[in-house]
Amino acid sequence: MDRVALRGLKARGHHGVFPREREEGQTFIVDLVLGLDTRPAAADDDLTKTVHYGVVAEEVVEVVQGEPVNLIETLAERIAQQCLQHEGVEEVEVCLHKPDAPITVPFDDVTITITRSRV
Repeated sequence: MDRVALRGLKARGHHGVFPREREEGQTFIVDLVLGLDTRPAAADDDLTKTVHYGVVAEEVVEVVQGEPVNLIETLAERIAQQCLQHEGVEEVEVCLHKPDAPITVPFDDVTITITRSRV
């Protein structure tokens, strides 16, 4: 299986369990790895035979900007399911970053990484 990766997609969302997170929002960063067979697209030099990563990026940003959820686990799942709506995408790995998580000690990042497939 081939891989198409999108790294560092940024969007502001209002996700989290604390009222401040819901009210003020924060930046989320998404890394995606889409698993698909790119041979048909390469053979015919045809965008319609692969995944349009620009469209995927826009959809992922819409999910992050959309309806708030409590958990980053839920948000990552929503992103994965949106990516799997694209014909040809057989698998997706989502790494969701929450660099401004409400943690009281110094830290660089909080992430969750999930892998989902059509199977």
